[in-house]
Amino acid sequence: MTAAARESWRGLGRRACRLILACSLLIPVAAEALPTYETVRAAYAASDIQVLDRSGMLLDRVRADFQSRRGNWLDLNDISIAMQRAVILSEDRRFYQHGGVDMRAIASAAWDNLVHGGHRGASTLSMQLLGLIDPHFRRGPDGRSLVQKADQALEAVALEAQWSKSQILEAYLNLAPFHGELIGIDALARVMFQKQASGLNARESALSAVFLRGPNAPEATLVERTCALLREMGVPSECKGLSDFVYMALQHGASPWVDNLGLASHYARLALLRSPVQLHAGQAVRTTLDGALQRFAVNAVSRRLRALGMANVRDAAVVVQDNRTGEILAYVGSSGSLSDAPLVDHARALRQAGSALKPFLYEQALAQKRLTAVSLLHDSPLNLDTGNGLYIPQNYDAQFAGWVSVRTALASSLNIPAVRVLIMVTPDAFARSLVALGLPLDRSGDYYGYSLALGSADITLLSLTNAYRALANLGLYSAPRFTLAAQEAALTGKSTTRIMAPGATWIVGDILSDRQARARTFGLDSALSTPFWTAVKTGTSKDMRDNWCLGWSERYTVGVWVGNSGGASMHDVSGVSGAGPIWHDVMSYLHRGLPSNQPQAPASVHRQMVTFQDGIEPARLDVFLDDTEVGHVRLAQSFSLPGGERMHIVRPADGAILAMDPDIPWKNQRLWLQASNIAGGKTGNARWRVDGRPVGEGSAVPWPPRPGRHRLDLFDAEGRLADTAHIEVRAAMPRQARAGTNPASETDKARSREP
Repeated sequence: MTAAARESWRGLGRRACRLILACSLLIPVAAEALPTYETVRAAYAASDIQVLDRSGMLLDRVRADFQSRRGNWLDLNDISIAMQRAVILSEDRRFYQHGGVDMRAIASAAWDNLVHGGHRGASTLSMQLLGLIDPHFRRGPDGRSLVQKADQALEAVALEAQWSKSQILEAYLNLAPFHGELIGIDALARVMFQKQASGLNARESALSAVFLRGPNAPEATLVERTCALLREMGVPSECKGLSDFVYMALQHGASPWVDNLGLASHYARLALLRSPVQLHAGQAVRTTLDGALQRFAVNAVSRRLRALGMANVRDAAVVVQDNRTGEILAYVGSSGSLSDAPLVDHARALRQAGSALKPFLYEQALAQKRLTAVSLLHDSPLNLDTGNGLYIPQNYDAQFAGWVSVRTALASSLNIPAVRVLIMVTPDAFARSLVALGLPLDRSGDYYGYSLALGSADITLLSLTNAYRALANLGLYSAPRFTLAAQEAALTGKSTTRIMAPGATWIVGDILSDRQARARTFGLDSALSTPFWTAVKTGTSKDMRDNWCLGWSERYTVGVWVGNSGGASMHDVSGVSGAGPIWHDVMSYLHRGLPSNQPQAPASVHRQMVTFQDGIEPARLDVFLDDTEVGHVRLAQSFSLPGGERMHIVRPADGAILAMDPDIPWKNQRLWLQASNIAGGKTGNARWRVDGRPVGEGSAVPWPPRPGRHRLDLFDAEGRLADTAHIEVRAAMPRQARAGTNPASETDKARSREP
């Protein structure tokens, strides 16, 4: 360039400076439109909704703005000095010397662009901040016009007149886009570098500053520019291994927040869903959770599942509620890293309830005064004719206890007595009561049939725990509370209704707290036993796919589910060995310094000393509802046979339809007639008749079947009729008949061999 050209350029620069200075006379007018630092900071919103526990402790974050990721607004004192220095060196090295416009930088950039054909800018941090807080000054796809640049320079001078240097730098670092969707230094530090902004070192700060100039620059360019900045910062040794560092940093561009505790990821979304007010990005919601209890429950789940070892158990869920308010105090939706589906909320997933529904069934029968706590139920083989065939329930241990009281049957979770109770109550009436308790049954009781007594319906842990809370509250039901919002509290208070009778629910709680009554199945020392008063019930679904443990103390209700997200069967894990230990841990933590006493019995409950015939159960002081007291319990006369050997037909079941195999000669086919006593044991004094003809003696007798309808009679040793069954035998055309053999002759031969 010639000397004349250089002089012409210097003159142009001087005229531009005079123009800017002249325009500064308009600053007082323009300054009125500028927002204050306080206004900008107040308008800032993070991209997430913060989920807090009841004391204000951060539990989790739920993203609400998917356009960008923004963290908290940080004070300048919370940002490392290295980061502040790197940004100033990279973007505005005379930041503390100019008043908003750096004339030396403008002249230098103009010279570089004119002489070397570069595209260097000269915007100060103040000018760049204007583009972040005012859309008018944002750079468009074609850059900024001369008029826009002039306006920006004027406003930058005005901004510096209103804001302090610290406020400008702080706002810039919180609002600047760094890389990808990361906006602001808090998001950049806690996502990309997995640390707080106060801990950013020279290398991390230099890379961050380089992002400001080219957020989406290629990796090689980032390495080159970062190393150059590190040399200016006086730490050239940090360039060693820089390429690997930049690569690893970029891999974290979409990582979770480093300090996001993740203690309640499932509950966080549920709380937002159930919140009575609409929440937006940047807001916080205070939930009912107790942060310390939540952490303990998460750890208890992990510890107990790991202890089960090779039992094929990978998932668990926990719900803890306050009995009085219904507030959710702890909510664990999955076992986290142990789970095959950690994103699934197993506390709201539908699972078969198993025996966990029995308390509600017995409460209904007690309230209707069909039973008392001392009524006897027959725990013996049971065959029920349904529209789809025979329903043959079994006990967990495949054994039969004979005559047992309601107290023993419920506390020891015997299946067949529960089915007998459902026959009294009816499946449809029972299903309606479960729906009233908030359980998500979507079919009528007739659809579930008698298996509903054993928990064939699909329910959720959250709804079942809240239903157990109604038992703890002596029949009063209300919806659970998820947040501490005043609107939700008012709504919950209005929806409290009585679903169950207080006397009947108190008796159910008394039974479920009776260690002696449940000793038959669970023993005296198990995870269900606590040194303070609790009422507890377990449940295990078919093939050990799900197991449950739910119970309450004077103040809290705790529900636990254990199983596998995919529905795989566990290896010999029941409610008392799977969910029970977690329930025990959580309940013990809740009462580590708090006593629990049995609630006072309602006026409708009375106590009475009771004895049982033939010592069926030990004499005891038991409880009764209203005027149902009895002092002595005995069997009806029809069941009082000598020696207690009440016999019945076990096989074939009454109403059974049997088919003969056409590929086996009829003379080789036998049907075994089997009998047992009331306890399911063998009996040797049984005598059999088929259609009035004697066919044999003993607990098991083979009989050659014949096509047609038959009556089977079972007699005791004294010749008294003990049981009767009707069956039908069907036969297709046998193969030998098709070959020319007369089937009638084979039948006659079989008849001649009958005993």
